[in-house]
Formats: sequence, C-alpha cells, structure tokens
Amino acid sequence: MKKIVVWAFICVFSHTLVGQKLPIKRPNIIFIMSDDHAYQAISAYDQRLLSTPNIDRIAKSGILFTNASVTNSICAPSRATILTGKHSHLNGKVDNHFPFDTTNVTFPQLLQSNGYQTAMFGKLHFGNTPKGFDQFKILPDQGNYYNPDFITKNEGNIKVTGYVTDIITDMTLDWLKKERSPEKPFMLMYLHKAPHRPWLMAERHLDEMTQKTFPEPKTLFDDYAGRTSPAKEAEMNILTSMGWAGDNKIYPAVLDSLKIPEIRSDKQRFKADMGRLNSSQKANFDRVYDRINAEFKKVYPSMTDQDKMRWKFQRYMQDYLGTLRAVDENVGRLLDYLEANKLMENTIIVYTSDQGFYLGEHGWFDKRFVYDESFKTPLMISWPGHIKEGQRSDALVQNLDYAQTFLDAAGVPAPADMQGQSLIPLVTGKPWKRDAVYYHYYEYPAEHMVNRHYAIVTKKYKLIHYYFKSDEWELIDREKDPMEMKNVYNDPAYASIRKDLHKQLDALRVKYKDNPEISQGYIDRFLKDAANGKVYGLSKEKAAKMKAKRK
Repeated sequence: MKKIVVWAFICVFSHTLVGQKLPIKRPNIIFIMSDDHAYQAISAYDQRLLSTPNIDRIAKSGILFTNASVTNSICAPSRATILTGKHSHLNGKVDNHFPFDTTNVTFPQLLQSNGYQTAMFGKLHFGNTPKGFDQFKILPDQGNYYNPDFITKNEGNIKVTGYVTDIITDMTLDWLKKERSPEKPFMLMYLHKAPHRPWLMAERHLDEMTQKTFPEPKTLFDDYAGRTSPAKEAEMNILTSMGWAGDNKIYPAVLDSLKIPEIRSDKQRFKADMGRLNSSQKANFDRVYDRINAEFKKVYPSMTDQDKMRWKFQRYMQDYLGTLRAVDENVGRLLDYLEANKLMENTIIVYTSDQGFYLGEHGWFDKRFVYDESFKTPLMISWPGHIKEGQRSDALVQNLDYAQTFLDAAGVPAPADMQGQSLIPLVTGKPWKRDAVYYHYYEYPAEHMVNRHYAIVTKKYKLIHYYFKSDEWELIDREKDPMEMKNVYNDPAYASIRKDLHKQLDALRVKYKDNPEISQGYIDRFLKDAANGKVYGLSKEKAAKMKAKRK
C-alpha cells in the first residue's frame, strides 16, 4: 500500500509543481558561455580565422542564430541581463562599476525552487555567492588564466594549479559524474574566462598559434570619417590603445631598450599575469616569446605606424584565437561525456558569449559599441527531438530572452517583470515575431572611453543616439552598408525612414521602461561616486569638473 501511495505522489509531482502543469520529463539545461567570444571566431559563422569543430557540433545538431545580440555590450551587465531577463536600467547592473542588486530574482533561483538541481562553474564576474545554485565554483572578478583562484560554495577560497579552461571543464565533468542526481532535471552553467583579455593560451598551443598569419579585416585602417565623434574618440584602437607588454607579450625590458612609451599600466599588467606562472609554465612561455621578442627587437626601429598596426594585429589574433583552441577542445570534452552517458536526448545545450568582440574591424579590439562585431553575439541551441538539425535563423533574438526561454522549457512561469521573449516557439517551429531590439550602453567615462548611447536595431537599420559627452545621432543602413562605415542620418533620402525609426525607438523605450530621467540618475550616481574617489581610472578632480559642467 505504501508503494502505491508513493508512486501516486511521484506521478502527480511530475505533472504539477507549485500549482503549474509541467512536462512529464522536463529537460536538462546546459548553458555554455565564453567571455568576449566574437562570432567571427567560430567556424560555423566564419571559416577565415579559426576552426571550431566542437562548438560547431551544437549548431549542426540544432539551430544557429545570425542576428543574436546583447542589450548592453559589456561583461557584468550582460550577465545580469541573462540571469534576470531584464534590461540593465531595471536590474541595476548598468556597468562594471555599480554593484548587482541581489534582490533581483534570477532564473536559476526559480528553477531550483521548482525542483531543478543547479550548478555553476567558471566566470560569473560579479557577486561571490550566486543565488539559486546547489553547487558553484567561480572565479573571483575577472579570474586568471594560470593557476587560478576560485570561490567555492563548500570549500571556501581555493587555488588550482593548471590552465583555467581545462580546470573549469574538470570541475564541470566532476559534478556531472559525482554530484548530479539522476532523479532530478539539472541546470548547469559552464562559463569560460577565455577569450577575455589578456589572452594567455594553453601551453600546448603556443608553438602552433604564434607562428600563424591571419587575414586582416577590410576596415583595419578605418579613419572613422563617416561616423560621429564617438567612433573617433574611442580608445580601443589596436595601434594606439593595445599594450605592447600586457597584450602583445613584449617584455618590459625590451620596451625600455627600444624607448617605447608605456600605454597606461601595461608593464604592470604583464608582470601580474606572468607572475602567476610556475617555473615549468614560465619556461614554456619564455621559450616561445623569447623568439618573438628577439624578432621584434630587430624590426621595430624601421617599422612605420602601418607596420606596427599590422604587427600588433597578428600578435593579437595569435593569442586571442589561441585561447579559443582550448575552449573548443573542452566543449568537445563535455559533449563527448554527454553522448557517452546518454544525456543528450533530453538536454537543451546553448553556446553563446556575453557579447561580441572586435577582431581588428574598424581598427579596434574590445566591444561596447552597438556596431555589429560588438553588439552581435554567437548563439546556437540544440535540443534533440525538439529542434530540427542544421537550422539557421535571422530572427532578432537577445540575451534578454534566455531566462524566459529556460523557464518556458521547464514549465515554470516567468515573473511579470521579465522583459524577454521565450525562444521555445521559435526554435520548435512555431509562430514568433520581433521587429526590433533595444540597446543601451552606459559605461562612460571609463576604460576605452566609448560615449553612452542607446539604439533601436531592426534587420535593415540602426538608429543610435549618443549622449553625455556629446549629443549626436547616427543612422546605419545595415543592408547597403554591412561594414557600418557611413552615417546617413542627415541624408535626405533617409528622411522618412529616420522619422519612422524615431517613432519606433520612442515606443521601445516606453515598452522597456527606459527614459532620460533613469539615464540621468545613473550619471548622477556615477559622478558622485567618482567625486568621492570610488571609480577606478577617473580622478576626483576630473569627476568634479564633469559634475559642475553638467549643472
């Protein structure tokens, strides 16, 4: 009799949880995210730079999105949007300076409270005790590539010898093997540090990747003549803003011998990163980079600025893409485990990045702008039996949508204040529509000095408003100008289009509850913190002048 009662309870529970009807077999969810992974550096999108056969496996078994984007192209705010399903101005994490509001309800909390086993391994980038996880081991802040520290739920702070991409995967597989409960569906966040700056690749890839030559983007020598002032003023040009030491791995002693001026705290960053290497790791790095430094010392005195730009671009690509070799290998390790243990059948697998990244386009590295290489992000989703293999979609989807997508798949109601749109109908072939997306970037003044701006983006156009440093508008014709080189805002031929986009933008700002008062509030808070010496890289004096000028 007791067995019958228990079985009846299980049957009822499998259909109803917290008063909601759920699928009999709820899917597992694996969310894989790398940091600053440009879609151009995934062979499923573009085969010119790097082969990523394992990441491509997810696209081949499911759907690849060509118009996926972020709401705010910078690390911590993007992650906050993913977790909360809300735009930055509502979840409060508008930039890397302001803290995350821990009163926000996140989708992992909701899944956990509705019967999911949850775990997170890798880079969160904000907060030391993420809510809604049965297990976590996360990197503090940005984390380190070699011999990284971790904040853990059960072991306190630990340091692990090895390469970060391999270690995060080891932790993930160890959890799947030893802690995962077969009786529960699980939600696993597998989050890589790579390919975030300073681009230290695994030792096993040093010889191969540092001897490769990569094709230059057509806009490497962009002079920004066709755009508004923010493009000209941004400090992310490879020639003038990328560090010789911390980024390109030229030794400080070599820079001193050649009398090359230091770019910001370049030498300090180099010493901090290389200082984490143990003797064996350092020997491997020195063996490879000694050769590069010796060659550089010979050619530098006769190099033109154009030569230097090309040299720095190649060094950038070698190291950036080198870190991705290990990401792809380790994604393969995870997929192989899932296949070997028959966990693919009812598991949603997502691969994405927290935003895009410039790989020399417009002469830049980094992100922040609403231009495509920064705004667009890789996104592929597989779910055997639910998503047909080999699909491509140009739908306007955003990282705003992930929370509601996962809750929808699990049969858990989304909170009313979430602002995204579940992708489940779209990926399973049902009606789904969105004509435009909204973008808002806040982190100025700060590193890379990209002016604050918001925008509406459709499949055909971008209407962008820059504010704070300057008050300027841009209109980009995405079809006629795919490299985004010309502002046509004042072109009479676009007058009616401009008028219509302004109306759509105003409507989107109302829909997403953004307005000038909110923007001004964040500016006032930022300048107040800066005037009190609480903002890295902005002096009290400069902040006080900005604050006075705005009054």
